[in-house]
This record gives sequence, C-alpha cells and structure tokens, in this order.
Amino acid sequence: MGVIVQKYGGTSVADLDRIRHVADRVIRTARQGHALVVIVSAMAGVTDGLIALARRVDPEPDKRELDALLATGEQTTAALLAMTLRARGVPAQSLLGFQVEVRTDFCYGNARIQDIGVERMRRLLDQGVIVVVAGFQGCDPEGNITTLGRGGSDTSAVAIAAALRADCCEIYTDVPGVFTADPNLVPRARKLERISYEEMLEMASIGAKVLQIRSVEFAMKYRVPVHVRSTFSDEEGTMVVAEENGMERVVVSAVTMSKTDARITLKNVPDRPGIAARIFTPVAEAGICVDMIIQNTRASGATDLTFTVPRADYRKALAIERQVAAEIGAEEVLGDESIAKVSITGVGMRSHPGVAARMFATLAREGINILMISTSEIRISCVIEQKYAELAVQSLHSAFGLDAPA
Repeated sequence: MGVIVQKYGGTSVADLDRIRHVADRVIRTARQGHALVVIVSAMAGVTDGLIALARRVDPEPDKRELDALLATGEQTTAALLAMTLRARGVPAQSLLGFQVEVRTDFCYGNARIQDIGVERMRRLLDQGVIVVVAGFQGCDPEGNITTLGRGGSDTSAVAIAAALRADCCEIYTDVPGVFTADPNLVPRARKLERISYEEMLEMASIGAKVLQIRSVEFAMKYRVPVHVRSTFSDEEGTMVVAEENGMERVVVSAVTMSKTDARITLKNVPDRPGIAARIFTPVAEAGICVDMIIQNTRASGATDLTFTVPRADYRKALAIERQVAAEIGAEEVLGDESIAKVSITGVGMRSHPGVAARMFATLAREGINILMISTSEIRISCVIEQKYAELAVQSLHSAFGLDAPA
C-alpha cells in the first residue's frame, strides 16, 4: 500500500500518556500495510515556555539563536515517540528537519520551504521503519536551523507529503474536523465531510485555526489530499480536496470570525500619484502585512484611506503612519483596535447572485454597522465592531442555512 503522512499537534502529544495514545494509532495504521511518516509538534505549552525563557535572557533575542532553541521542542517529541514505538517492538527512527533535508530560506522565525530531500525517508520506509519527523523546522543554505512560524508543523507535514507523493496527509488535532463555524460560538455548527482547497485557504486566511495557511497553499499547489481529524476519536474528519462539482450546490460553506486585526485611517490625504506608495512602503519595509484597504475620495480632491493590520503590529504601524502623515500633509491618523472581521466562504458564490445582499441585510437586521468590506470570488468579509462579532457569526450561520437540525 502507499505512503501516508500523519501529523500530530501539540495537544495530541501534550504528555507521555498522549504520546502513548498516538503510538497506538500509529501502530494500527502501520499494521494496515501503510508506509508511514509521522510529523510531530512540540508538547502543548513547550514553545511558549521556551520563548519566555529566551526573553528572560534578552527581551529581543537573536532570531537565529531563538530558532535553535525553539526547534528543541519538536526534537523532544519526535525522540520520545520513536522511543515509545521501539519499546513496543515497532521499528522507528526520529529525524530532525536538517536530517530530512527540509531546505528553507534565511528568514529565521518564519522561514519558507524551498526544497525537501526524500532519499533518506524513502530508504527507511523501504526497510519497514516508521519515520518520525520533528515538524516546524528546517535548515537554511548555510546549515543553520530555521523554524517555519506558528503552525509550521502543518506546513512540514503537507510539504513532506507532497515531496513523497503520499496518498494522504492526515492532520490530527483536538477537533474532529472542519466545521461550518466555531462550535464554541455556534452550538448548531455542522462538521463538513469535504471542503475545497480554495475554501480552506480563504478560511485559514480569515481566522479559522484548523490548518495553517501555508500548509493549505502547499496542499492546493501539489494536490495533496488532507484529512483533518481528531486524535481522540476514530470518527471520520473532513477531507480537504480539489473542488468538486457537488460543492457548487452549497452557496456558503462556513462562517468565520477573527479578532486579531486593527484599523488605521489617514484623513484628508492629498490625492495625487505616488501617495499610496508613500503610505504603504514603510509599513511593508517594517514587515507588517496589510489586509483590507478602502479609499474614499472627498469633494475637495483629497481622500480618506483606511486599512487593517494584524493587531500585534498595530502600535508599530500607527507610529509609522503618523510620521508618514506629517511628511505628506495628511490631516490626522486615527486607529481602532476594537474591531472584528466576520466572513462567509463558499465556492457556490461564483454562480449564485445576491449573496452579499443577504449578508448585509442579515447584519442590518441585528443593528450591526459595517465598517469595511472586502471580497474575493468565494469570500465576503466585513469589519464590524468587536462587541457584535459573536452575534454576527450566529446570525449569518442561520441566514445561510448552515444550522444543524435540532
């Protein structure tokens, strides 16, 4: 039978009892005749603890050294799982990122995978060995340890599955699959049996935390089937696959919400060529990602320009724009951290008119004012006041017929 890649997140390997539970599942899969590569995260809380430890030494630790430190979390888990398997008479070997030849660029803390060597893994698989890989890490062209950013073990798993041309990449986590909304917010949310790469990519980019966005990009590019499922049950999860005809019958697949953004507005900006570049270039150079952008032209010929940034970068971005405003002659700069982004996603939007109108009417009935709007072919996002976020998700979930039967 073919190769299967399994990835287990931090909650799945949080302690030795859970590592033993993972070993049980791995052994069952191997006994079905599959060649098996297992990607593991650090135990829950370990990465945060290592970051806190580093900051006790230096509030702004060197990024290269921080990556070398953080990589030990996954290294520990990989070795412990391999030991557990071997203690049960199952051949297993742990490998670190550089041993698997996960080659990345030089961007410490958020490195991007450029290539993966598969020879060593294939040799071990041919010998009947279960390969346990420390996720989240690789090495740059000079051999330095790099890490792939938060959720990077998902990216490791899908990238390795693509390189090995695996039959499937199974992502094991503490939830049983992808839901139409966060079940903690919407008790009647339903688990989806299948979802397209495009839908999952949009959901990951706007707040859904089931899969890391770069892992979905890899899966879509290399057409890797991804099965999102729970470590703690045997029920089927959600398959993330290429778009299928049947999916088009569903107008909206899911409603998501994010409270991780902040809004910045430059008032009375001169309306002339080059001004937008003056506004956004310093932000880009500071490594800050801009999401939604709205420009409103005034009768006077000036404009108001509003955009969103990650809330973690809000203070830095606000300081940059106040400096820019002084240089270009803008009237003032305003900021707001008390916002939320609510989004609906579905491949069926391509062929169904009136989706936006229904979304806006639903929010209006609840007295929720829309501050900003952004769209793609299969997604509509609205920025609203944060205090209305949960109400908005629940109302939209019902309005688009996503509630599970009572």
